[in-house]
Amino acid sequence: MQCPKCKSSQLQCSTLSSDLGVESCHECKGTWIPAENYADWQSRQSPRSHDRNYVMEALSVNFVQSPYDTRGALCPECSRYLSRAKVLLDNSFYVERCPNCQGIWCDHGEWDILETLGLHTTINQLFSAEWQTQVRQLQQMSKERQATIEKLGSELAELVFTVGEKLKDHPNGDFGVAYLMRQVSESNSLG
Repeated sequence: MQCPKCKSSQLQCSTLSSDLGVESCHECKGTWIPAENYADWQSRQSPRSHDRNYVMEALSVNFVQSPYDTRGALCPECSRYLSRAKVLLDNSFYVERCPNCQGIWCDHGEWDILETLGLHTTINQLFSAEWQTQVRQLQQMSKERQATIEKLGSELAELVFTVGEKLKDHPNGDFGVAYLMRQVSESNSLG
């Protein structure tokens, strides 16, 4: 099989996570994981799933994206376009999977970061609509948080974030939010 990314070398038999049989590219260091190999390996792993809070914790992981990650590719087994699933928000990258044969492509370093995050045993979850919706929501929250820091400055923004967390968990938090809105609204109308 030819490498779907650098297209200049043949994939060679290799292993990941001690006993997962894969095909690796010596040129770009990417890895093709045949679906049947992954399913067999995955069946021997402890089942896990990750929720929104886990995704939030993953944002702080430092990762350098492969230069090949931005390139589209065809499946080395059946020549279909590989679909992409976004992983992380800061230093994002894409894991790719064939929608036909279900094989998985990881660019250089992506398997290692998936393993660090504990996502390597649940790669199929990354392609679910629920997971991708969570990623988009978290990305929007991250942008909103950054805009708040830019508009208010870091010191005041941190106070707002702290108060927001406390009000969110309080049974009458909506009363506190209404109070703050009135205060800000009145002060803007007087000024």
